Amino acid sequence: MSAQPSPLMNPQQQQQTEQEKVYQWINELAHPDTRETALLELSKKRETDLAPMLWNSFGTACALLQEIVNIYPSITPPTLTAHQSNRVCNALALLQCVASHPETRTAFLQAQIPLYLYPFLSTTSKTRPFEYLRLTSLGVIGALVKTDEQEVITFLLTTEIVPLCLSIMDSGSELSKTVATFIIQKILLDESGLSYICQTYERFSHVAITLGKMVIQLSKDPCARLLKHVVRCYLRLSDNTRARKALGQCLPDQLRDGTFALCLQDDKSTKQWLQMLLKNLELGANPQQIGMSPLGS
Repeated sequence: MSAQPSPLMNPQQQQQTEQEKVYQWINELAHPDTRETALLELSKKRETDLAPMLWNSFGTACALLQEIVNIYPSITPPTLTAHQSNRVCNALALLQCVASHPETRTAFLQAQIPLYLYPFLSTTSKTRPFEYLRLTSLGVIGALVKTDEQEVITFLLTTEIVPLCLSIMDSGSELSKTVATFIIQKILLDESGLSYICQTYERFSHVAITLGKMVIQLSKDPCARLLKHVVRCYLRLSDNTRARKALGQCLPDQLRDGTFALCLQDDKSTKQWLQMLLKNLELGANPQQIGMSPLGS
């Protein structure tokens, strides 16, 4: 057990003691017998300066990748235990820290670290260890796209992230669906991302069909946060001329007929996005019918 800071220490001394503990845990990541505890302790920290320390310390990135690769055999057949899942998710939490930091993000992408997470995103087991693993892996990708940086989108579009996210949007848990849809939304909001999705009919239809299924499911089991991302994806798709024409034919009726009026009652931004979408598609829906006042009022 690590020693607690003495109450007699001044704030500067306490900070120095905490920093020394962090250095010690980072060093312990290099040793298999001390790694598990170090992963747990560091995953609780994730302070601002942790990412550069992790990335630039000798052998640490390799140790985190070892944790990931070590459970690949437990994916197929799906035998992942809760203990294994918790341990690798602590490693993923540290990678998310590196992915979020401006000083380490570019190197993180250049090393193609996200590709090591894709086997986790392609799993389909509904057990909690697998769900936790998928959700934490999505969190790393979500941390990357939150930055709104072109290099992130450029990197992701060269990988299989779009079909992986669409698969999770189709069959994942509510929380995983929400993060996966957020990632697709962020990709679409980038000009190159929108162009990529709308470049071929196959890509566009895969996205549109998945979003359509989600709308139908949400009409039975509403979730305002997930619906917000779905509507934003539709609105962004409507910025593309060809996609807008296609959406005029395939937009789910539930987005036009007031099905979500109660769900969106207190969500002004999503109601406005939905109204803008309908206006873009020129569906001629009555704004009052879907629980909204006209734009600009």
